[in-house]
Amino acid sequence: MITVAGFNTAIDRLYTLEALEPGVVQRAAAVQAYPGGKGLHVAQTIAALGEPVQLVGLTDAFHRNLIARRMSERGVLFHGVEIPGELRHCLALRERGGRMTEVLDPGPLLQPRAQQQLLDTLWRCVEDTDAMVFSGSLPRGFEADTYAALLRQIAPRRLPCLVDASGEALRLAAAAGAFLLKPNRDEAGQLAGRAVDTLEDAAAVARELHTRGVAFPVITLGAQGALGFDGAACWHASLAIAHSANAVGSGDCFLAGVAVALRRGQEPAQALRLGVACGAANALHEETGYVQRAQVETLLPEVRLVRYDG
Repeated sequence: MITVAGFNTAIDRLYTLEALEPGVVQRAAAVQAYPGGKGLHVAQTIAALGEPVQLVGLTDAFHRNLIARRMSERGVLFHGVEIPGELRHCLALRERGGRMTEVLDPGPLLQPRAQQQLLDTLWRCVEDTDAMVFSGSLPRGFEADTYAALLRQIAPRRLPCLVDASGEALRLAAAAGAFLLKPNRDEAGQLAGRAVDTLEDAAAVARELHTRGVAFPVITLGAQGALGFDGAACWHASLAIAHSANAVGSGDCFLAGVAVALRRGQEPAQALRLGVACGAANALHEETGYVQRAQVETLLPEVRLVRYDG
């Protein structure tokens, strides 16, 4: 069982526009809404690949049934902590030409009781898991060191912990014993204090993170795929696709693929291949943060994996 701590559940809304024009009233050609948040994307993709998974996250009275039904349909065991307010909404504005603009709601401010409920629920799940994924932003009210503190507390259990966060939460997790850390290009630049423009830049950051104690640092590079360092060599996995319908959530699906591959006993370099196939499969479809297993299996042989010595 893989346990996903995806505390900051959201409702994802995808608006399709001819072209985004700030300052004017515009009508969307289409609007689609789904339960979302990075952790939820990771969990439902793990389930789509056929692995048992449970998700700990927020819910609210209005969306309680929607989220529970969707997670049940997709094979995710959802442990929801209900809050009195409303979940956050994340907007993706897609123009006909393919450009995407995201607007992320900061979400509700959690009271101490709700924070403790999430943590207590997570610890109950830890008893029945063999891998942990910490994914996404922390709900407002949590301290930035929450993921780092959880990593240290879980360490005696020797569970592999995979972390996808940003800002201070990411920086602190990097020093707290995560097995895998997955910053994107911009986040890696913030960690390193310099731009990450090339594969050479990404390789340098990955090696630096390894010296800080991250066993398998991975830098995701958008359309360029991902680069990871396994302690002996850097590996670059990539896959070119002709057209992207909606790339939002591809990093989450990538992380899910890597988690699944590692749970199946694959070497870290090979795990990158499944991750990249999952990220590409997400980009080919409308829904944010979800894949079809058959499509992933079709794409997997096309992923190019090479040792990078730059």
